Order: sequence, then C-alpha cells, then structure tokens
Amino acid sequence: MTKSNLPEESKSAWLKNAGTNYPPLNESIEATVAIVGGGITGVTAAYLLAKSGVNTVLVEADRICGGTTGHTTAKISAQHGLIYDTLINNTSENEAKLYYQANVEAMSLIERLVKEHNIDCNYEKHDAYVYTNEKKQLEQLEKEADAYKKLGINGEMVNEIPLEIPMISALKMSDQAQFHPVKYIHALAEQAQNSGARIYEASPAEDIKPDDRPCVILRNKKEIKCDFIIIASHFPFWDKQGLYFARMEPQRSYVNAVTNPNKYPGGMYISAEQPTRSIRYMKDDEHGELWLIGGDGHKTGQGDPELQHFETLQEYAEDTFNAGETIYRWSAQDPVTVDKIPYIGRITEGKQQIMVATGYAKWGMTQGTIAAQLMTNLILKKESPYKDLYNPGRSIKGNTIKNTMSYNLDVAKHLIKGKLDFHNQHVNELESDEAAITQMNGQRVGAYKDDNGELYLVDTTCTHLGCEVNWNSGEKSWDCPCHGSRFSYTGEVLEGPAVQPLKRYKPETE
Repeated sequence: MTKSNLPEESKSAWLKNAGTNYPPLNESIEATVAIVGGGITGVTAAYLLAKSGVNTVLVEADRICGGTTGHTTAKISAQHGLIYDTLINNTSENEAKLYYQANVEAMSLIERLVKEHNIDCNYEKHDAYVYTNEKKQLEQLEKEADAYKKLGINGEMVNEIPLEIPMISALKMSDQAQFHPVKYIHALAEQAQNSGARIYEASPAEDIKPDDRPCVILRNKKEIKCDFIIIASHFPFWDKQGLYFARMEPQRSYVNAVTNPNKYPGGMYISAEQPTRSIRYMKDDEHGELWLIGGDGHKTGQGDPELQHFETLQEYAEDTFNAGETIYRWSAQDPVTVDKIPYIGRITEGKQQIMVATGYAKWGMTQGTIAAQLMTNLILKKESPYKDLYNPGRSIKGNTIKNTMSYNLDVAKHLIKGKLDFHNQHVNELESDEAAITQMNGQRVGAYKDDNGELYLVDTTCTHLGCEVNWNSGEKSWDCPCHGSRFSYTGEVLEGPAVQPLKRYKPETE
C-alpha cells in the first residue's frame, strides 16, 4: 500500500456536486432568534422555529453542511458504541434512559421529516451492531447488553452478523437508520426558508455582545440584534467563561469510501476495541455501492501523520473485504465532553438568551437533532424532559472529574512542548506538497509548498489561547493539539474555537 492508492485530495462523498447559493449577510439586521452554524443542529433549529412562526436568521461561515455534518458517516442511531453501561455508572439509570429516549425521539423526528417533505436522501432502516473480536472486550459487551435490558432498549447479543468479518460476538440494536446527510439538510434548509427563515452563507460570526438584547457580530462588523442566540458552530466560537474548551476533547476520525466487488449485506457496524472500525455503505451516482470504512480516531493535532490513518483504513479494507479503490476520503472532527453527554441549552443561568449545542462525540445526526428540538422548546417556553440531562452548566461528578484533569493536563503538556519544539529545516529544502516547521527571525513559522512551488508561511501560534499548531498531512492544514482549532495552509480558520486567522508571512527573497 502506498500513498498513490489514495485520492490526492481529501473530499467528502456527501459534498460531491452539493452546492448551495444563499447570499452573504452584508447589512445589520434584527430577528427574534439568530442561529450561528449551518449544520444539522442549526438548520433543524431554523426549520422548527420558522415552522412555529418565529422570526429566525441563520448565518453560516462557509456553506450549508460544509463542516462536520458534511463529513460524517451519517448513522442515525441511538447505539453510540458502548455508552449505556458507562452512563449508568457515571450518572444514573434514569439519566441513561433519558439519553436513549432523546436519541430515539431524534430518530423519529428525522424519519417524520423525510416522509413529510418527501426528501430524497437515501434514507434506509438498518440494524446497528457493536462487535468484538477480542475476548477481553467480551465482558464489556455483556455489561452493555445488561444495560440494554435495564433501560428497555430493543437489542440483543448475537453470535452471527450479516457482515463477513472476524468477530466472536456482537450487540445488536434493531431498527436504526442511515441517510445522505447533505441531501437531507439542504432540503430542510429550503423548507425553513419557505417558512420564513433567512439563511446566509459566507458570513462568519466573530463575537457576541451579551446585552439584555444580545447581538451577533460578524467578521465584516455587521450585526444581528435578537432576543435569543443559538451557537451551533460545532465548537462554541464564544466562550468568555472558558466553560467548554476546558471540558471537551477535540477528536478527529477518518473515512475511506471504497469499491467492493461484493454486494453489501446490510447493517451498520462499529468495533468495541481500539482502533475503532466503523462500517456502513452508501449509494453513489457514479460508482454505485461504496463501502464506508471509518475510524482510527485520535485527538486533534496529535499522534501519527494524518495521511497514515487513511492508508491504514485502506489496508484494512483490502485485507478484510478484498476492497478495491478508494474513491473518496475525508475526515471529521467532533468534541467529546468529559461525561460523554453533549452540552445543550442555555450557556449559563446568567445568560438566559444565549444557547449552545456541542460535544456530540461523533454521533451528531441524532444529537444535533435533539439539540435543535430542545433549544426550540426553551425558546418557545415548552417543557422538555431532557433539559437537565444536557444542561451545559451541570456539575462534574464521578469519573468525569478525572477526565477533566486528564484533558487539561494534556493541554498544558502540549502548550509547553510546542513552545520548546523548534526545527531548523530551511524552506528551500521543501519538496512540492510538503510542509515543515522552521524559524524566521527567531519566530516559529509553519511553511507549506504547494504543487506549483508556491510557498505559504504562517505564524504557528494558535489565535485561540496560544498553543503551537502542527501540520496535518491528510487535510493540508495546521491543527492545534490543545483545543482543536484548525487553519488552512494560508492561515484561514477551518475549525473553532479560534475565530482569528493565523498571521501570514511573506517568503524571504534571496
């Protein structure tokens, strides 16, 4: 297996020929609700609010679905790995049951909207399986099965699965689903607009004025005055109290869409052991059935070179399924909270009008949908049984205290390491499509040379809290190992919490 077996560019299969044409916001406006973020959370919330007659504005920094929603594996499932035994032990049986019910409710809402609006998004029902091929994981799988029984989850342990894969046992959750996320969200955005929502693309938000009537400030300095703000920007771009980056760990994971001479047997799969392997299929207009082989997650900005993860997944697909060519490859990023439960709701009790939704731990199709529904209920002053479960201000308890300490010790380690890590490679030594960290006038500088030999130099200090970014070879980006901010090789922000670009330098002329 060599690098040449992979597509040269990282591109999501969902975003193929998936253009939208909403205008940028170039004037200051007012609304009842301003939503920042055009993924599944923001668009679903815009739809629900507009349908309820609420004056709603949505602004997206790039294009609708251009972020994590357009780079997901798009499983619509309440089976989030081995989560329910953990929730029972770390929280309570009642809270674990609420978590399951919330995700089932989200699944039902997605199915209802697909049918109601006749959305052509390849929606299909499939059973979901967590499987293991390791005896040491079998005990954990059995504990999870016991949790299913306690919570009334429709599932069972099985010794055979439709997919021919090495395994000794699996835990099945029946009647889950999958779809094409971009087709679904684009259709929902159109329905939201038809109901009165105003949608703007290429309109990045930069700040919030938390007044009695709060205000979203865009990068172009235009403002949206409103009564409520929903921050649905994946990682909250506004976090003045430091509530979120200290209690979440940003993680990247990878997907290869591969050809296979064998027909896909049905089902959605994820391994219990590490490194994670996630398997489902999709329908592609040009290539027919493609198998989606995902996993190999790690904390953003850390670990092996990112391109190596794509190569590892390709080798796995070839060895396990006799898979053929990788047609598409892409990666996604999602923050994981210390207790594995997302933060959804009012940002603090003192800021009733500002709401946040984040920390989906790679299960954003259901979590983003329930987030939209919960925040809509809060705005409409309707009760929700999930308000306390997802409360962003909830207390940290049990094992989650250890997780918080671990997260922040790791941040401190990489903050110090980055400041001491200098390199001496000269930019003239770079080959095409190669990057390095070097020095310029005593400053740590990131250098990248593109295929045309053009050199791009950036300050490697993250504009969020000052950690030093590292090169991501798979995505050609500079990634922060502390809180997950990502920047293009030209320095532009790709992922928050950073909102300001990296400083650019001009190459020295000889």
